[in-house]
Amino acid sequence: MMAGFSHTTRRHPRSRSRTWHRSGPDRATLGVIGAICAVAGFFVLGIFLGPVAVVCGWLAMGRRWNGARPVPALIALVLGAIDTVLALMVIVGTAAPANGMF
Repeated sequence: MMAGFSHTTRRHPRSRSRTWHRSGPDRATLGVIGAICAVAGFFVLGIFLGPVAVVCGWLAMGRRWNGARPVPALIALVLGAIDTVLALMVIVGTAAPANGMF
């Protein structure tokens, strides 16, 4: 009997090590995590939680601007950007010689 004539020797064309398995949170979870970080950033550690929210929102949107956007991802992106700008304004205002906001 000849091997490979009537039966295939390789049942799976790709080995398990070559196939891509996505690990980590999915897009919906990243959007919710980003929205929570953005809201929490208004109260504490805005300079850290704002950029985290922006990155989570961007990854939840699939790293593109076109197409359908999930609402939590868009909320995370916008609020995270606002949060980061406000935190930077507070830091710059605190470092000013007058030691005030404006």
